[in-house]
Amino acid sequence: MSEVEDFLTAEEEQEIVDAILKAEKNTSGEIRVHIENSTKIDHFSRAQQVFHLLKMNNTKDENGVLIYVAVHDHKFVIYGDKGIDQAVPRGFWNSTRDVMASYFKKGDFKNGIIQGILKAGKELEAHFPWHHGDINELSDEVSKG
Repeated sequence: MSEVEDFLTAEEEQEIVDAILKAEKNTSGEIRVHIENSTKIDHFSRAQQVFHLLKMNNTKDENGVLIYVAVHDHKFVIYGDKGIDQAVPRGFWNSTRDVMASYFKKGDFKNGIIQGILKAGKELEAHFPWHHGDINELSDEVSKG
């Protein structure tokens, strides 16, 4: 088994999917989680690549958020689309990053990701509330690379 496969159990992955569904209930924003072993490039640049590979840049309101985790590298990135960047103040994701990092430092990766998702959902709700007729534009499954 690879580090990626060992990172979360199937049950933990399902808890993460459930958190995404809960977080997206009150926002038109879209949240995805991508887990891979490591990257040879800068983690922020890799998160941007994955964001585009997952077609997260194709949402109607440009309000997708990717939580990217490089397991072996012990790094993660929260990457939001340009619609979010235009609507929120500088440093918007710092509090979400800090919450996740506090769990990760204790080795509690599942709850770190879940708390990051729920906090991101709350942040998105303030700027991108759910409206009647909004559809789920992206898969909620955890993707792996």
